Amino acid sequence: MGSGSRSSSEMEVAFAGSSELCQNPSELSTWVDSMLSDLESTDTWTDKMYPPPQRAEEAAEGDGIRLVHLLMSSAEAVELGEAGIAGALIEEMRQLLTRVGTGFGIGKVAAHFVEALNKRLHSTSTAAVPSSSEPDYEILYHYYYEACPYLKFGHFTANQAILEAFERHDRVHVIDFSLMHGLQWPALIQALALRPGGPPFLRLTGIGPPSPDGRDSLREVGLRLAELARSVGVPFAFRGVAARRVDDVRPWMLHVAAGEAVAVNSVMQLHRLLGNPANASAPIDSVLSWIRELNPEIVTVVEQDADHNKPGFVDRFAEALFYYSTMFDSLEASRGGGAVAAVAEEYLKREIRDVVCCEGAERHEPLGRWRARMGRAGFKPVHLGWNAFKQASMLLSLFSGEGSNKYSFCQFPYTVTNRYT
Repeated sequence: MGSGSRSSSEMEVAFAGSSELCQNPSELSTWVDSMLSDLESTDTWTDKMYPPPQRAEEAAEGDGIRLVHLLMSSAEAVELGEAGIAGALIEEMRQLLTRVGTGFGIGKVAAHFVEALNKRLHSTSTAAVPSSSEPDYEILYHYYYEACPYLKFGHFTANQAILEAFERHDRVHVIDFSLMHGLQWPALIQALALRPGGPPFLRLTGIGPPSPDGRDSLREVGLRLAELARSVGVPFAFRGVAARRVDDVRPWMLHVAAGEAVAVNSVMQLHRLLGNPANASAPIDSVLSWIRELNPEIVTVVEQDADHNKPGFVDRFAEALFYYSTMFDSLEASRGGGAVAAVAEEYLKREIRDVVCCEGAERHEPLGRWRARMGRAGFKPVHLGWNAFKQASMLLSLFSGEGSNKYSFCQFPYTVTNRYT
């Protein structure tokens, strides 16, 4: 660098190894671009001996893409019965995960899918016991409920539809296909207590699996809800029906009485009754048929808007990989980690295992297919009012954070077509 005393006409720039001399400063930029272009297109001995360092983020992105490719290749090998190839790919992914890390992002999701693939590969049958049959399932469900808004929102919208359907009825009966801890019903009981003109007589029939330790857990939940109803002045009766699956239930078990308005509520249960789409019939057909015969005022359905019910394993695997990657991203965004989120992740991890390892256990379908199925069974959609929409949007905004829009919702309540009065 000079002092700047020389004029621009005296500037000379030479390039080693070149016989050309650039003396016109107006041509300097073009000349430099030309020389850089030549350099970029030439592999010199220094490039080979000392390659330019790759940025950490580029390496991480490349590893993530590699993981996805390996996951899909392994799924294809599993579908083709190539156990040796699938096993080798799983080992390669495990090595790659040590570099990527499993604490967040694609590494965390990929680790769960690798584990599920390995379990399927070494299982004697794909008819393994789904996680919903395991003793700690309800505990994991509870933590998942606390960690993210999906179940809360499903309960809220279902309750709102039930409230609107129960207007002007003095005797009402809710049939819950999955009582669990009864988390959905305190809000409904309190809303009925505030109903203008006084609350109706509420009957709740809760369906759930038999307790593995011999306790009557359904009755325990019913007693807690009865105490709440008593405290807010809602006349209340409870009945528990023990059944491992909804298709084990028969209408006579529900004790539906003449003159009462009936609501049937199903939260993430009906998808377990779906069969292979290649088959003509499935258990869900008979269940929807007897629900229709109950002549309910409303049927509320909460299900995952996913597409895990395709005939081919690779197709189901690819859809699940995309779906659960999104689920883990939103879970991390809504709570930012912590003990509750960690247990909630275990709930999702078991769902992944069920999709990959247990044929038919988790056959989620998208909203459009559910609408068509419900229509064929004699139901028509019911739209929520503006007030319900506004309150639901406020609930979702609590989990979005900093004004972002991480969550949206779709309405999924149904009523009977041509309902008799």
